[in-house]
Amino acid sequence: MPQDEETENIFLFIPNLIGYARILFVIASLWYMPLHPFTCCTLYSISCLLDAFDGAAARRFNQTTRFGAILDMVIDRCTTACLCVFLAGAFPKWGIVFQGLISLDMASHYAHMFATAMGGQSHKEIDERLWVLRVYYSNTFVF
Repeated sequence: MPQDEETENIFLFIPNLIGYARILFVIASLWYMPLHPFTCCTLYSISCLLDAFDGAAARRFNQTTRFGAILDMVIDRCTTACLCVFLAGAFPKWGIVFQGLISLDMASHYAHMFATAMGGQSHKEIDERLWVLRVYYSNTFVF
């Protein structure tokens, strides 16, 4: 059946391509974690810097999608969890703390995303009373 409109492949949007690059940098940083801390930190930092650029690219090129928002959040959660798992192995006395941080990170993001989705808004639209979240999401220097 022919389509009247040309459909865009959202999987190839610029912000999503940046997200895929972040995944590659994180995987490479995980590979180097036990052997080369400086290389690991460099690759991990590049992934974190790209996190700032994917959202800016989405707005700049008008390529904001739910897929992109979920991809970004999943990469963020997985990146944090992988770092905490490595640190728990490197510092076994503090393992329970890193496990708690993983749980806190995932639970708080899920709760925040669920609450805002139920209210019909983006997780980045923040109530004026929540000044810490407002500063985090609205100030590009902090974010």
